Amino acid sequence: MISSIDLAIVIAYLVIVALVGAVVSRGTDTDEDLFLGGRTLTWGVIGLSLFASNISSTTLVGLAGAAYTSGIVNAVWEFGAVIPFVVLAIFFVPVYLQGKISTVPEFLECRFDRRSRVFFSAITIITSIVVDTAGGLYAGALVLQSFLPDLPLAPTCFGLALFAGIYTAFGGLKAVVYTDALQAIILLVGCTALTVAMFGRIDYSLDALWAAAPAGHFSLIRPVDDSTMPWPALLLGVPFLGFWYVATNQYITQRVLGARSVRHARWGIMLACFLKMTPLFVMILPGAMAIVVFPDLANGDLVFPTMVREVLPVGMVGIVLAGLISAIMSSVDSTLNSASALIVLDFLKVWRPQLTARQTAHYGRVSTLVLMVVAALWAPQIAHFGGLWGYLQQMFSIIVPPIAAVFLLGVFDRRANGAGAYWTLILGTALGVILFVLDQWGWWPVHYLVTVGIVVAASCGLVAAISRATEPPRPEVVERWTFAPHLAHLENDGPWYQNYLIQSAVALVLVFAHYLLLT
Repeated sequence: MISSIDLAIVIAYLVIVALVGAVVSRGTDTDEDLFLGGRTLTWGVIGLSLFASNISSTTLVGLAGAAYTSGIVNAVWEFGAVIPFVVLAIFFVPVYLQGKISTVPEFLECRFDRRSRVFFSAITIITSIVVDTAGGLYAGALVLQSFLPDLPLAPTCFGLALFAGIYTAFGGLKAVVYTDALQAIILLVGCTALTVAMFGRIDYSLDALWAAAPAGHFSLIRPVDDSTMPWPALLLGVPFLGFWYVATNQYITQRVLGARSVRHARWGIMLACFLKMTPLFVMILPGAMAIVVFPDLANGDLVFPTMVREVLPVGMVGIVLAGLISAIMSSVDSTLNSASALIVLDFLKVWRPQLTARQTAHYGRVSTLVLMVVAALWAPQIAHFGGLWGYLQQMFSIIVPPIAAVFLLGVFDRRANGAGAYWTLILGTALGVILFVLDQWGWWPVHYLVTVGIVVAASCGLVAAISRATEPPRPEVVERWTFAPHLAHLENDGPWYQNYLIQSAVALVLVFAHYLLLT
């Protein structure tokens, strides 16, 4: 059971979050305030918010569980995200911000046509609620139940959703990013304390850990027949899932769209890159160590709460719990705000263009609260899907490949057109569903992450082939919405330490060092 001191720490944290949300909501009047923070966000809050939103409760619980059952190989989802973040900073940020788009699907309409925007927006709304938001609520409720066993699953999910939904509905993106910045700090402090405590359980001896852990438990490069992540998946699956998540997903990219300038957007992304290297050490490593400290756990998803309950002293449990709740808040508030933005800006505003900015903000708040209820109702159903991490990744692997192909060729292939984009989204998604079903029936013996790479290649071929068989896009569209080399240097003057290209190079070197040291 949680002590009164720990409970007081958690309550104090919730009060602070509520106060931040209340203060920020006073200046949130228009749709641009609600969904883009008035386009005034600076690099510090962008970077911390990107990190906090990436490190959701599903990450804490799911990655710890995956590390317990299969080792540290799933760390590639964290530090591997640096590569797509760099791609976002160099190639996509200037295109997005110079076009002043309000949602990522809006890019598809500007570059291609309305059909692609509607399809992608609808897919994003659905996955944001039933995968991201509901997954975060389920993971959070699962952990809270381990400390307070009498908590019922469904009401706990609803209570978490209600708290995050209210300050998101009224404070908008600015409330999201400022609370996320606070949450990122709490996450790092709490998880670092947990790592130190777990390390203490093995007498601070890495040699003892290597000797006691199963073979390959601390290796990133796995055999081709590995069930968790065969080495071809590092090339064919992980990069494209990461690219979709950070460069095309409204849930993440919305912070970039709200940046004060291209410079601040890129610096914020660079901060997130370096922060994304910490989860290996403070979130995944403890889960991997738990195989030695707690060798008999039956359910991997219970590793994180077991570690918190068994190894941390009174007081630190409250800080880690606050970090866990902050992870829930950071994922739930982000997905609710982004999904609401898509509903209002991609659909309602198009159907009713006469709406004023204040009216649009009102509908945004209503849609946020409705989506909150939907996610809370769906969250308990995730218990029927097996491991939380497997649920998330397999859901994403169906929808990501055609989206990644359309965005990549949209920015880099000047001949790609609306017909190629739209039919690729339709046919590529259908192919992903078919291969997923065949895999469930045992007729497609290919790891789902390798399948991602195969479908991405097929989708790129579809975009290129259909585009070249139909009318080319208008030259003015191509000029405005595709990448040109000079855009890489936009707003990149100043001393060397402010040069985001140098920062990108350092981050990439550190990523490849991870692979070399943990083979």
